[in-house]
Amino acid sequence: GAAGRGEAEGRVGHQQGVVALENTHPFMREAWGRYWIFAHNGNLPSFSPTLDGSFLPVGNTDSERAFCWLLQSLRQRFGEMLPGPDALFDALCEISLDPGGQGEFNFLLSNGDCLIAHASTRLAYIERKAPFAQAHLKDEDVTVDFSEVTTPDDRVAVIATVPLPDNEPWQRMPPGSLWLFEEGLARRQATTT
Repeated sequence: GAAGRGEAEGRVGHQQGVVALENTHPFMREAWGRYWIFAHNGNLPSFSPTLDGSFLPVGNTDSERAFCWLLQSLRQRFGEMLPGPDALFDALCEISLDPGGQGEFNFLLSNGDCLIAHASTRLAYIERKAPFAQAHLKDEDVTVDFSEVTTPDDRVAVIATVPLPDNEPWQRMPPGSLWLFEEGLARRQATTT
């Protein structure tokens, strides 16, 4: 099954960085022999953590800097041992408080085994399983046929700041909450405020 799939909108402006390829979401880094993917929708104007050089931004966005800081914080906590999903979730409950208190910090983080979503202000999700139906995007004249990009054994979670399809009920994540998705299911939730 799928560990989780998501989509996040990203804003680029004066404080967040310039429009450039290196500032494009999602950001990716290697840690513990895995690729980690990060996307952020928000604004962290006063968050400028000290980075120790283990993970450095390529671009100049607050999003990529926050991602590098998150990975650095996880590396400091877990050393060379890959954290399991529950340990990762518990650590991110604490770590997310710092930047979350300095602005809007909606993010998605995945290592391929699980997907962690932080709803600082607004996120929504929907879980899907076979038989997969079509989804019509409400702001566009576009329909996505999920049966073409999944198998009958898949279960997926779609996450967005604004619910995308207009023909399905989405679950809103409360502001100040962290979510753990595995195999396309919301498995854990905690408050981060």
